[in-house]
Amino acid sequence: MTSLAAYAGLFLVAFAAATILPLQSEAVLVGLLLADHSPWLLVTVASLGNVLGSVINWMLGRGIETFRHKRWFPVSEGMLERAQRWYHRYGKWSLLASWLPIIGDPLTVVAGVLREPLPIFLFLVTVVKVGRYTAVAALTLGWT
Repeated sequence: MTSLAAYAGLFLVAFAAATILPLQSEAVLVGLLLADHSPWLLVTVASLGNVLGSVINWMLGRGIETFRHKRWFPVSEGMLERAQRWYHRYGKWSLLASWLPIIGDPLTVVAGVLREPLPIFLFLVTVVKVGRYTAVAALTLGWT
């Protein structure tokens, strides 16, 4: 696999993993780290893809609230309600949990539904997404 294809693939998986699709971008990152690709470039590409995927969720949240009871809505009613309760309780700081499985992606949708300003959303989500991928790289490569 060429380096460009590897980085593009990581970007796409990280982007899609930020949605409700059950993808694990961390596994792809670990594989590419072990294949001796540039760790900092991999962390940057994965973070960029994952943050952009979260922005898509935020944008969906901004305009899709009226469709939340539709069968095709991308987040189940129960997940959305749990995320809204969490978000109402902790406010914008709940976005620090946006890296978590199951609850993280709905939180990014709820942030859009509840009109969290994009600059605050971007800052908080970027901090935790970069932190997660940096931690995965550090653990994989034995950085201390």
